[in-house]
Amino acid sequence: MIRTLLTRAGLVAAAALTATLATAAPAAAHGADAPDGTDYRTTVTGITPARDGLEIRTVEAGARLELTNHTDRPVEVIGYSGEPYLRVGPDGVYENTHSPATYLNRTISGETKLPPEADPAAEPSWRRVADEPSVRWHDQRALYQEAAPPHAALAAPDREHRVRDWSVPLRDGAEPMEIHGTLDWVPPPDAYSWSAATIVGLLAVGALGLLAAASVPGGRAIAGLGALLVAGGTAAVAYTVGRALDAGAEGFGGLLLGLLSGQLWALLTGLGAIAAGAYALARRPAADFAVALAGACLALFAGAANATVFARAIAPAPWSATFARVLVAAVLITGVGATAAGVLRLHAARNSTSRPGSAAEATGPVAEAGSTAAAEPGAATAVAASGATAGAGGQERAAARGSKP
Repeated sequence: MIRTLLTRAGLVAAAALTATLATAAPAAAHGADAPDGTDYRTTVTGITPARDGLEIRTVEAGARLELTNHTDRPVEVIGYSGEPYLRVGPDGVYENTHSPATYLNRTISGETKLPPEADPAAEPSWRRVADEPSVRWHDQRALYQEAAPPHAALAAPDREHRVRDWSVPLRDGAEPMEIHGTLDWVPPPDAYSWSAATIVGLLAVGALGLLAAASVPGGRAIAGLGALLVAGGTAAVAYTVGRALDAGAEGFGGLLLGLLSGQLWALLTGLGAIAAGAYALARRPAADFAVALAGACLALFAGAANATVFARAIAPAPWSATFARVLVAAVLITGVGATAAGVLRLHAARNSTSRPGSAAEATGPVAEAGSTAAAEPGAATAVAASGATAGAGGQERAAARGSKP
């Protein structure tokens, strides 16, 4: 049964991954290095001159810009040397293979090695990368790339600081346009407080594994662990959905694609934790193992992978950074705590089955026979009756021999 379920789950995951790779648009694949958190807030303030149908926003915690053109004319994004970089219009998105920005903007660090054909002075060579009139890209003009915070932030780390105002030039035919925005440094949270609260919580959950599994409190403990796993799995799914939405996913299809392409393992472990929690709530056999395994996967793929938000001011989610930290803390508390509790219960069960037999068990066949006789009084009666019958038969045969002449 378990092997069948695992086989089916593997087939579903393989099919989903195949569909994701087959349908992922190149224009959406430029930013595969979305940050798990940052202390820099990138904000778009608008486009000048404003135009109906031309939209710009930030995605992935400000790591990328997204330009959508619903007008009937193409708009060009200008690269770092004044060359045409992207063309977005009714017939889709095109990138200039001669623009250095085409290669530099593929990573958030901008450290991509330029190929020989990257020449901003060369005639544009347009390559189509998407059918829809929307594109996302990293833009170094809207990002902070230094290793150390700005001097103002070091001097006063308890308040926000404006790093700079930024702009990205556009062109509509011969008409120049600009995207405007701001870049601010935001004070990070106290990571030690969040970490300490998480550790206390996971220790409390793990302590449930110290209750004897065969006792009434132990039975309630496994049900409680199941309920906590359901809650932790739900928090993991919510956080992965939030990351997909922050990455620009729109509609059910876009959300599903974003989850499968960027948050697949976190999503699967969250759903697995919910299933394992329901299994433990029903107090099914092997619930301890299911709790330990699901908790470990949840803590690793959905908790530790997102723990950066404890030390970063901006979270990659469409809600407040505080709520994002609460979700990640809930995932870690339930994941690590359930793992510890499940392992403790499994260890206790193993020790109880490996102890030497009691004195009653050492009597072996005698005790077994006695218990059998006590359990089946009718059998003793039958034995006594058969013995009496055998004795009477023997007396009759002796009398017959004595009567012979």
